[in-house]
Amino acid sequence: MKFVDEASIYVRAGKGGNGCLSFWREKFVAKGGPDGGDGGNGGSVVLVADDALNTLIDFRFTKKYIADSGENGQGRDMTGSKGADLEIKVPIGTTVIDEDTGETLGDLVRGGQKLKVAQGGHHGLGNTRFKSSTNRAPRQTTKGTVGEERTLKLEMKVLADVGLLGLPNAGKSTFIRAVSSAKPKVADYPFTTLVPNLGVVKVKKHQSFVVADIPGIIEGASEGAGLGIRFLKHLVRNRILLHIVDLAPWDEITPAEAAVIAVNELHQFSPALAERDRWLVLNKVDMVPEEELEERCQGVIDALGWKGKAYRISAISGEGTEILCLDLMTALEEQRELLAESEEAREKEKAVRALIDEEGRNRIMSLREKRRKAGQALDDDDFDDDDYDVEVEYVS
Repeated sequence: MKFVDEASIYVRAGKGGNGCLSFWREKFVAKGGPDGGDGGNGGSVVLVADDALNTLIDFRFTKKYIADSGENGQGRDMTGSKGADLEIKVPIGTTVIDEDTGETLGDLVRGGQKLKVAQGGHHGLGNTRFKSSTNRAPRQTTKGTVGEERTLKLEMKVLADVGLLGLPNAGKSTFIRAVSSAKPKVADYPFTTLVPNLGVVKVKKHQSFVVADIPGIIEGASEGAGLGIRFLKHLVRNRILLHIVDLAPWDEITPAEAAVIAVNELHQFSPALAERDRWLVLNKVDMVPEEELEERCQGVIDALGWKGKAYRISAISGEGTEILCLDLMTALEEQRELLAESEEAREKEKAVRALIDEEGRNRIMSLREKRRKAGQALDDDDFDDDDYDVEVEYVS
């Protein structure tokens, strides 16, 4: 299964049924009367968040969704049947955008959550509705209205509490293996993760959080180089970003230079995302000669102008990861309590996420336009030729 995190679909709600023009005709009944029934309402189109899905791949094959129309009314005051609503299952974490207006219609962030995206047409009225003391034989009816139609852009964003940020080979995948039961691919040679990986970090019996590893960012990612920009939007919903820096890089780049590159690319993609709560994690301390360790750590801190705590860990051996995870759990619980108690905090968080969404979307659109003018392409379908398995694993 390929990881697909964007798709465009067309949806159309059902038309309302027409009202019926009919008069009562029955043997031995001297006087009849109007008995035309109303039509039925058209079915609406509703998106439903389903925790069994983790990709939008199905929408690459089926792009048009049309709900049932309502039936026309009939004689003997019989109302037409209502058109059935069309429910479309999407992964949790899907943002729904109207492509024509750019309006964000909603976010589906909980299993079973529903979002109506196209309202069914209203039913027409039968002639029974128009009878009165002065209009004994009305011939008026109304037709049902057409249902709404939209072209929707679906964007899936990985739902996680903590997002891992860093260059390829910084040790993000090794870290997620060390602290959770997720098993993303790691190797003793340079390569980058191709799809997001999720892992549940269980700190205590009833305390856990979700961490997400996205493909590494390379220099020029904000200009479309590599896979990084394609997945940076998945960091929108992360409450804390862990900036993991490799203290023993494979190439000639220094740890300080690598750290600055990642932060610069983040700023260029979305300044609001770069202002998210970010923690510094210095990885692979066990691979650095003891006499050089302090100098390399301080070099990264100085290059970033870092004022907060810098965690020193070895993801492969687990050194320092337990303290880091405990501190993360404490910080996340404090944030959850604040959001639960403060309406102002919830509104602020909602506004920040909307701003990051807008900045990221505008950045990608501008890159696509730039590539289009240059006769190049920046499209998710660039990756369809290779069958990349989705490595998303929740383990409790």
